[in-house]
Formats: sequence, structure tokens, C-alpha cells
Amino acid sequence: MSDSNFLQCAADTHVLSKEQIIALLRDDKYEKELFSTADEVRRKFVGDEVHLRGLIEFSNICKNNCLYCGLRRDNLKIKRYRMSPEEIVGLASRAAHDYGFKTIVMQSGEDLWFTPERLKEIISEIKKFDVAITLSIGEKTFEEYATYKEAGADRYLIRIETTDKDLYHRLDPDMSWEARKQCLVNLGKLGYEVGSGIMVGLPGQTMESIADDLIFLKEMNIDMAGIGPFIPHPDTPLKNEKGRAFNLSLRTMAVMRLLLPDINIPATTAMETLHPDGRIIALQCGANVIMPNVTEGEYRQLYQLYPGKAALNETPLYSKTNFGMRIEAIGRKIGTGYGSRKK
Repeated sequence: MSDSNFLQCAADTHVLSKEQIIALLRDDKYEKELFSTADEVRRKFVGDEVHLRGLIEFSNICKNNCLYCGLRRDNLKIKRYRMSPEEIVGLASRAAHDYGFKTIVMQSGEDLWFTPERLKEIISEIKKFDVAITLSIGEKTFEEYATYKEAGADRYLIRIETTDKDLYHRLDPDMSWEARKQCLVNLGKLGYEVGSGIMVGLPGQTMESIADDLIFLKEMNIDMAGIGPFIPHPDTPLKNEKGRAFNLSLRTMAVMRLLLPDINIPATTAMETLHPDGRIIALQCGANVIMPNVTEGEYRQLYQLYPGKAALNETPLYSKTNFGMRIEAIGRKIGTGYGSRKK
């Protein structure tokens, strides 16, 4: 089977064997055609709109101690912060009314100060701005997820990170892979649009492992897949690891588009951290979402999962305007709706 037929078959059926996925990930001879095919599938199933989500990073306090994360509990060099509920709602109001975002993404470390009762009030207030609300706040109980859904949350992002359980437990001490998977199951039962995803280039990660990750995400029928490169943080135990797998991350993202053609796939900030046009390149390889950071002031500098984060010195208005021009320059347009997955 020629390369062209091999990829066209995947584009038509959205089925790839594990061996085929590994070949696409490992061998860059397929890269150009893979990216082109993923872009065609994206255009056919989700169109040319790029959905912008306003990202609020409201706390960098975290109870977990993941080896790869700059927010890890044992990182004593980081300056911690926690926004007040009023600050969060104020940022969301500006993002919706001043900048025109139709989705607000609330992201934080696993900060236990934000009880279900406090978050319920915040979510209820933000929902008044006629926006979709996405939460990315980690592992919670079924009851907590139900509380947030009742308050108005529409979507939830929780990366599985890797389906290699041994690797997961080495990198995420005191956490359980099975518990994390159960979170995805619970979110689906509650009617959320469910987002997950993986990091690419983790120490000890194999191509076989990444293929398993993609198969897992397809089997879970997730609604959004965040795929980005692992970037070592200098204040973590993995500071000397290589990571920074930009092209492999793009190939992984493109294969994800072939397997789940109608989902939302963000062009992640980590991509742009490694390449000045990283997010625009990702948009041409299957992605259809960008999450500009609308966090303001000192807080914007302090939420660093990894070093050198792109766009730290931009204002929210500049970020949105800049992305608008760059998106139009590649023949795409900014989405005007909520950008939900249309299965």
C-alpha cells in the first residue's frame, strides 16, 4: 500500500492499527502527507473556524507533587498565589464583555481552598455572562463534578498524561492512574464535554506507549484532546531530561485528528514555547482551538508549568488581536459560537 493510500484509508475510516500509528509517529517520511491529510480531515469535519477560549489561571497552589510540573508541591522556589472569587469573576467579565470570548477556561493547581461551595458560586456568576465554562482543576469526586455541572460548567479537561501505568506512577507519586481514568468516566456520565490528552516526550515514554495513549483516547471517545510536548522545568526532578519533542507532538496531534475527526484539538501554548509560530503550525496539522491567556498582572507570570512560556508579556487584548490576524493570514477565521463538539 502506498503512503498516499495508507493515509487516505485512515482519513476515510478513522481506523489505524497500533502498528500503523507507530509507523506514523516514528518515521518522518510520512510527516508532510500526514499533516496535510489531518488538515483536510479537520476542514471536512470541524470547518475553518478557530475557536478562541479565554484562559484564567486562578491559582498556582497544588497539593500534588508530579515530577514534571513547575507547580508541584515541593517546589519551594515558586511564588504562590490564589485569586479571590471576585478577581476571577472580574477577569471572566472582561474576557466575555471586552474581548468577546464565548468560552471561559478556569484552570488551577489542585488547590483545596476552592471548595465545591466556593466554586459553585464562582461558576454561577460567570455563567451570567452567556459563555460556556470549561474547568481544568484536577481530580474530584463524582459529587463534586455534579455540583459544578449543576452550577453551569459545560466542559472539563483532565489529561490522562500517559496510559503507561508504571510511567504514570513514577511521574505522579501518591496518585492513581485508575482513579484518574475514573474521573473521565464520571465526567462522561454527568454529561460534560470531556477533554483529556497526553504529554509527548516524557522520559521513559516509547512510541508504543504513545500509540496506546491515542487508542485509549479514541476508545473513551473524548470530546477534546490536548497534546503537547513535555518541557523540563528547572525546579523539578526532571530538569535535566531532554523533552521538547515538537515535531513528534505535531505528528501525535495529527494522528489524533485522523482517529477522532470531529473533536476539538487545541494548538497548545507549549507548542509556541518551542517554536515562535508553534500554534499556527499546529492549526495547519489538525488543530482548531487556541486558548489565549486572559490572566492579568503578576499572576500571568507566576503560573509556569514549564519555563519560557509563550506570550507571558502580552496583554489579553493584544493576544486576541494578534491571534486574529495570524489566523486570518492562513485562511482561517475566528469562531463566533461556543465551539462545542458536534458529534
